[in-house]
Amino acid sequence: MKRYGNLWPTLTSFEHLLKSSEKAKRGKRFRPAVARYEFNLERELFALQDALQRRVYRPGDYRSFYIYEPKKRLISAAPYRDRIVHHALTGMLEPVFEPTFISDSYACRKGKGTHAAVDRCQQFARRFRYVYKADIRKFFPSMDHDILKQQIARKIKDADVLWLVGRIIDGSNPQEDVRHYFPGDDLFTHSERRRGIPIGNQTSQFYANVYLDPLDHFVKERLRFKGYVRYVDDFLLFSDDKRQLAEARCQIADFLHKLRLQLHCRKNTIFPVQEGIRFLGYRVFPTHRLLVKENVWRFLRRVRCMQKGYSEGNTTLLEIRQRLMSWSGHARQADTHRLRTYLFDIIKFQRVTAE
Repeated sequence: MKRYGNLWPTLTSFEHLLKSSEKAKRGKRFRPAVARYEFNLERELFALQDALQRRVYRPGDYRSFYIYEPKKRLISAAPYRDRIVHHALTGMLEPVFEPTFISDSYACRKGKGTHAAVDRCQQFARRFRYVYKADIRKFFPSMDHDILKQQIARKIKDADVLWLVGRIIDGSNPQEDVRHYFPGDDLFTHSERRRGIPIGNQTSQFYANVYLDPLDHFVKERLRFKGYVRYVDDFLLFSDDKRQLAEARCQIADFLHKLRLQLHCRKNTIFPVQEGIRFLGYRVFPTHRLLVKENVWRFLRRVRCMQKGYSEGNTTLLEIRQRLMSWSGHARQADTHRLRTYLFDIIKFQRVTAE
């Protein structure tokens, strides 16, 4: 396997850091922390460049909070300065790893995404009779630091880049405590091995693809499945043979143990595609697609929040329009013409006027 070096001069160049700052501020330029950094951008970037080149860069403290849709998750937001470094690093690593990824891995890749993954899911649902739907239990909190760094080092030989990779991975804030035990573990393994990376990082989405790339190649090349789709830690296998899928389930569980991961016991099922496949917010059938009901209820809750914000003068019509169009674009990928027509007909926004 070819290993790449001499990446550090480009990664730490002022031009590359400037481009990375442009990416980091997209959609966030009016936030106070971003505005403060941008006010003295040239000075800040030169200071960041110096810290990287002298290898004294240290990640700052994360700001952590929970989101509850579709389920409770711990989100960790890195300081803006660190987000620039994350974009700079992934900007160098992605071109190295991208050619090794399979085409049916769809998360956080150019030309891919949720809608392409759902399209591919429906293509396979039309070709095969059964699907094996699986989810990895507590994926991001379970990612093993040593395994991840070893996977990156298989393609990267630049010692400075590997130092930065290690600094970011080991600088992760504590994640949800997950206790998995695997063959060969002893009583001290859990405390000796560091695991867990923040969901909110730009690097984390890229690391997820690197970490599960061996699984993708195992399914496609060793198990020889033609019907396979993965989006982060959710994946689908398709076949006309239900027994083949049952055997694959056991083989995949054993393989994931090598990555110190476990399948989610309640999200690990084999069933006919005609029943509909819940995947990325849709229920996919061979002939059509529906939005899952929870998606519609979440949208209506957000609409009520927008109505309240608009009535109190805290939300503009432009912001509301952007959010409604975003949801409409997502809903349009399913058979929702009547639903969208009905909802947009009954949704009203009114300002409370002072008497």
